[in-house]
Parts: sequence; structure tokens; C-alpha cells
Amino acid sequence: MATTLPKVSAVVVGMGWTGGVISCELAKAGVKVVGLERGRARKTEDYYMVHDELRYAQQYGLAQDLSRETVTFRNTEKGTALPMRSYGSFILGEGLGGAGVHWNGQYFRFLPYDFEIKSKTIERYGAKKIPDGMTIQDWGITYDELEPYFDKFEKMAGISGEAEQNPMVGKRSNPFPTPPMKKTAIMQMFEDASKKLGMHPYIYPSGNLSTQYTNPDGIARAACQYCGFCERFGCEYGAKADPVVTVIPVAQKTGNFELRTESNVTRILNDGKRATGVVYVNTITGEEFEQPADVVILTSFVFNNVRLLLNSKLGKPYDPKTGTGVIGKNYAYQVNGANSVGFYDDQEFNLYAGAGALGSEVDDFNGDNFDHSNLNFIHGAGIRIAQAGLRPIANNSTPKGTPAWGKEFKQASIKYANRVLTVAGQGSNMPWRHHYLDLDPTYKDVYGQPLIRVTYDFEDQDREMVKFIASKTDAIMKEMKATTVQTNSELKNYNIVPYQSTHNTGGVIMGADPTTSAVNNYLQMWDVQNLFVVGASAFPHNSGYNPTAVVGALAYRASEGILKYLKTPGPLA
Repeated sequence: MATTLPKVSAVVVGMGWTGGVISCELAKAGVKVVGLERGRARKTEDYYMVHDELRYAQQYGLAQDLSRETVTFRNTEKGTALPMRSYGSFILGEGLGGAGVHWNGQYFRFLPYDFEIKSKTIERYGAKKIPDGMTIQDWGITYDELEPYFDKFEKMAGISGEAEQNPMVGKRSNPFPTPPMKKTAIMQMFEDASKKLGMHPYIYPSGNLSTQYTNPDGIARAACQYCGFCERFGCEYGAKADPVVTVIPVAQKTGNFELRTESNVTRILNDGKRATGVVYVNTITGEEFEQPADVVILTSFVFNNVRLLLNSKLGKPYDPKTGTGVIGKNYAYQVNGANSVGFYDDQEFNLYAGAGALGSEVDDFNGDNFDHSNLNFIHGAGIRIAQAGLRPIANNSTPKGTPAWGKEFKQASIKYANRVLTVAGQGSNMPWRHHYLDLDPTYKDVYGQPLIRVTYDFEDQDREMVKFIASKTDAIMKEMKATTVQTNSELKNYNIVPYQSTHNTGGVIMGADPTTSAVNNYLQMWDVQNLFVVGASAFPHNSGYNPTAVVGALAYRASEGILKYLKTPGPLA
């Protein structure tokens, strides 16, 4: 029997970037908020001198326990979905701060083209450019409308970036609040080479502070030390922007925010038209609680947002056979198959120093920045070189043909430890009618709830894009004068291993039409007006960038919408 708790104005489910931003904004406005996080509490002190690659990078110390909850996966509807029992393709964060603690800090605004992708594609190339089965749609918001929210997130997080506007991306209302990260030797080589090829390189924006910074809320943080322990790690300096060192402390200081960790939400209470609260389980004691609320806000990861809605019977489930329904629709990932690896016999670099978001990028072949008329794909990829800091367990690159063990292997490993560079494309991913999320009919979590089932594979669109982008990475690496260049231009079927990115999107997508989207441009559900679903689950497709910038901007916009709703309940768009 669940214990019913006193009603609050708002309950927030998941305390990562989106939950942190929304809780902070609501609490500052005087709204009483309860934030529920199924993982444990964290603070910066937990990471002091914890450069433990085995624990965090290899054994996923900040990740969700897959023995309690996971996802199932299949390539097509004809296949049998099986549970992901060990981490590979993506990493699901758990604990206060969520994936915002273990991200690298790479920060990119999506292009103006992204938000109006269907309209802009048809306008330039005609409707036939969109193949049958590709379900791209406009987002119901433009870049210009979202720009002030990008700006707000950047000032809160202290995003580092170049002052001069890169011509390949959207216009900015203000410069970045802090200068760009240091330009290393390999970044300079990349920029020189790409400029010779007519491209437009820039140091990419970073959530790793380039200098000491105090944000508008009075949060002061130290500069990055370039230790190389960013991705899969918490930052011991607080230099990497994450919710635990930025927005959550501000929410707590207001006195209007109550954080409850080890609180796993299993269901959204509702009458079919209105959410009345949530049910959650204390993961330590096993006790069950009902938390009534005027507004329910889902801010967990993509899979869990979709799963909670489906398990709570909220919204119309997506049906790939008819193309109707919206919950689970337009699941997308990212396409990272194009890359060129350069081995240098006569040059050595300091590759074990770095930062998660230290690197340079060209966007000449991202979005619609180039002519696709004679190409069999739309969109594209950002091409980059990164100096994130090579850690010894995970990195041991040797040229093709090197034996996998023995004296020659050891000699090559030592020789190339600091002599291998990679230029890679991070590609967009378009949604298709037959790519979706639904509830698995067989497998359940530790609480008896059905798991999310992922049905997904790479398409010819993705393979054509990888071939094209690989030709560009190859040209750049050869211009960087590597002794040996090995280029990958082949994309095989998608598999749940190896690791690719934690850039999963879709399932509760936004738009201007309730028949094709689940939420409006304030991320308010069309069907349940006091329920907001915030995060990358709202993306109708995935761009050639990391998603955090858009996730953060949408969280600030959703916060604005929630405050409007609390003042005057009703539809916001």
C-alpha cells in the first residue's frame, strides 16, 4: 500500500540537466518543487583524486545498473529483441546530475536548418528528395525563437567559445561568456589542413571552463586543468558544467526545492486527461509513495520518458504499420562511421593531456551547408579532431597488419602511444517509419514493469553519408601529413555494441500538429496539459552535433511554459 504524501505544485522526475534547470527556474519563481532522482546523491568532493579509469570508464561507475533495468533491442520487427546486459553502444547515467555528470562537455547549437528540416529540404530540392518512409518533420519552433534560451543556458553553464562568429552556424545574440579552450598542436594542424582545403574550422564550444567564471546566479567555478578525465567521470574541479555544480545548488538555496534521491518513479498517476502525481519506490527500503502534484514534469533520459508514458497509458502509442500514434515515434541515434586515423612515424604529441570538449570542427558538410542535389542523402556531419585525453586502458592503437600480441605488438604499441590522430565525422540521423520505441512484451525490470524495446538499424541514407564524409576526413588527414592514413567509409548494420554515443533522441517528439507530435513547443503534452516531457525525447530527428545545447535550451523554454501554465492553466501553443 503506497503512502500518499502532501500535494506540491510541481514534481520533477529525473535530476539531470533538464530536471536541474527546470527545478531551479521554478524554485527561483517561488514554486514549491519536489525533485525525484532514482540514483544516489552526488557532490564534487566525491571525485577528488578519483582518476580511476577501470572503475568509471571500463566498469561504468556512474551508469545505470542493467541488472535492475535495461532496454531490449532488435534491428527489425521480424527479429527477436534481447536485453542489453552490458554497456556498449550508449551509456545510461544514473544518480544526481544524470548523464550531465559524465558528459564530455561538447556543446553545439543545432543549425537553423534542423528546426525546419522538412520545409527547408522541400524548398531547396523538392518533395522527392525525402525518400518514402523517412518521417522528418519541422519542430514547431525556429532557431531564432530558441536562440534566447541557448543564450541563457550558456551564461548559466559558462560555455567557452570563440568570439568571432563561425559562418557555418546560426547567428548569436551575445558572444560566449568565456573564451575558447586552448588550441593545441594537433588542433592547429587540423585547422591549417582544413583551411587549405577550403573549409572553415573553429574551436568548438565547450562546457569545460577555459577560465574561472561566476554565472548570473552567483555560482563560481574554477577553470579546466586539462587532466583528460571528463567523459564517464565527474569533474573534481567543478570546471565541467554539470547540474550538481550549477543549477541544483541554486534551487536548493531558495527553500522551495526538495530533492529526494533513491526515488524511482514507476508510474504517472492520471485520469486519462490530467496527471495527478506520480508513484515512486524508495530503492533502499522498497517503500512505495504517491506524490500528488498540480504539474508533472518528466525530465529523465529518452528511454525512461517514453517508458513512463507507455506504462502509464498516456498518449497514443506509435503504430509503425499505420504510421499513427506518437509515443515511441521517430527514435533516432547518430551515425559516426566515417573517420580517418593517421599514424606518424616522425612526430610525437602529448595526447594523454586534454579535456572532454577540447577540439576543432568544420561544419562545411553538416546540415544543408552544402549542395545535396546529386547526393543520395540529406543532412550531413560535423568533422572534428578532439584531444580529450587518451587514457591507457582504452587506447592502444596500432596500424593495420600489426600482430595482436607478442614482441611486434608491444613495440608498435609503445611507438604509436602518442603518434596517432583521428579525424572523424559525427553524423546526423533521420527518423524512419520502422524505427521506434515500444514496450517489450517479454522482459520486465526489477519492479515488474515492461522494458523499452528499441527497433532500429542504419539505412542506405546513413551509408551514403558515411562514404561522402569519409572522403572529407581522408583528405584532411592526408593534408595533415600523416605517415599512414587508414580511412573507414563502410557502415554495417547497427548493433548494440561497441560504444558509439549516448545521443539517443525521439519518442516524445515536438511539433505543431497533435496528430504527428506528442508535445508542443513548450514540451507540454497535447493530450495532458499539466504534463510536460522535456529532453532529447522531444527531438524529431538527430543532428550532426551533440544534443546538450538543445536539451538545455528546451529546458529553459519549458520552464517558462510551466510558469505560464501554473499562473493560467490551459494549452500554451
